[in-house]
Amino acid sequence: MVRAAVAGVIGFMLIFIESMIVMKFKGYETIEFGGIAPFINVWAMNFFFAFAILTQVTNWITSKSKLEEDKSY
Repeated sequence: MVRAAVAGVIGFMLIFIESMIVMKFKGYETIEFGGIAPFINVWAMNFFFAFAILTQVTNWITSKSKLEEDKSY
């Protein structure tokens, strides 16, 4: 549950980071997303990207802690 909430926030922040990069490269002042539906689509793509990364990090931390428990005898 926490992972989904964090992924939602990260996905929202990634929209603005991606927008700033596009505006800098293309020399735009603003970006028009074309409505709420395309904006939600971009956010959903970023959400699942962040969720997948957070899942891998969680699995890595869990396996790392199990390895350290096995070595500490």
